[in-house]
Amino acid sequence: MSEIAPATITHARVLHIAVPVVLANVTVPILGAVDTGVIGQLGEAAPIGAVGIGAIILTAIYWLFGFLRMGTAGLAAQARGAGDNGEVSALLTRVLMIGLAAGLGFILFQRPLFWAAFELAPATGEVETLARAYMGIRIWSAPAMIALYGIMGWLIAQERTRSLLVVQVTMNVVNIGLDFLFVLGLGWGVEGVALATFLAEWTGLGLGLWLCRAAFRLPAWRDWTQVFDRARLERMMRVNTDILIRSLLLEAMVVSFMFFGASFGDVELAANQVLLQFLHITAFAMDGFAFGAESLVGQALGAGNRPALRRSALVTSIWGAVTVGVLALVFLFAGGPIIDLMAKDPAVQAAARDYLPWMVAAPLIGWAPWMLDGIFIGATATRDMRNMMILSAVVFAVALAVLGPVFGNHGLWAAYLISYVARGVTLGARYPALEARADG
Repeated sequence: MSEIAPATITHARVLHIAVPVVLANVTVPILGAVDTGVIGQLGEAAPIGAVGIGAIILTAIYWLFGFLRMGTAGLAAQARGAGDNGEVSALLTRVLMIGLAAGLGFILFQRPLFWAAFELAPATGEVETLARAYMGIRIWSAPAMIALYGIMGWLIAQERTRSLLVVQVTMNVVNIGLDFLFVLGLGWGVEGVALATFLAEWTGLGLGLWLCRAAFRLPAWRDWTQVFDRARLERMMRVNTDILIRSLLLEAMVVSFMFFGASFGDVELAANQVLLQFLHITAFAMDGFAFGAESLVGQALGAGNRPALRRSALVTSIWGAVTVGVLALVFLFAGGPIIDLMAKDPAVQAAARDYLPWMVAAPLIGWAPWMLDGIFIGATATRDMRNMMILSAVVFAVALAVLGPVFGNHGLWAAYLISYVARGVTLGARYPALEARADG
């Protein structure tokens, strides 16, 4: 049974959860840069484009199952808080089965999936041919990647984010090493990059399973009556469906943002793309504390401990506030030079600097919705998350319709941040009901 008394929810405990997540996130862009750099040594444009578009398509496909990480984190944390170790083990079996089954489905239906992807994002004949070869190899690791989403959520629920960091770093090291061997050493080109990633992803799954080995020491992991318990399966499906709808709405808002940004011209589109990297940096940093909230709030709710739930939300949110405050200051004083490093076109630099104040405000405005997302995931209050995201999407659409025609790209940024405010306010209004659930 987890130790979830209010006095045990310390700042050190929160940092113990959060810091490895932040470090793991830092490694993510490194792999993409190495993949591009290695394939770029071939001296041709088509292989670079093929690896880029192939990776984007597969990431988008796998992202559909991102709910598995969030849903698993909340459910496993609550089971741990309730001292139900059997359910913790059985839940791991369920998510692994879902991941493997979904991955197998993608393998079986890869032809129509790839066809649809290139219908939506057409490429030249040479790039498409190379991208299909790349994807045709990598798709065979789909079961591993989707199952890893569930393992990540399970490890977060156990506060074992160092294990998550170990998995991420190991996958990157294996991938990078094999990139150099297969592409530069053996000359396998695009197929070599794909094979390196394929082997790294299966290595990640193997390591993840080994790190979860304690769960397989309990008979409940293969107690099929419990694994296939109808009530638990229905709850899991309901939670994951709500998260999927919420995530699709969030992605639709991001896509709409880019689409409308393009309508203001190429310079504004490029400036927006540069500035979105500031948001990505903020999200990477905030993930650690949001994940901490998922684990600690979930455990407190599972234990029926309202004071511990409140302290979990408070301490993680304090560190989230410190993080966004630091980032806002960094963007304020160093945002201009950062923009100049990322974009060399003077027109893009000037436009991005013009919109930079929105990036100074974004972390401060985004703090509440980002932290509340973690809190509500831990409590599996996913219906509220779904409904508040629907309201926020409507607010975004209305604000954009009003502000866009008058203020142009400034109106677009204003509408986007107004949607953050809407999400934070509406989720905040539902927080008291979430706390009340801890009283039973």
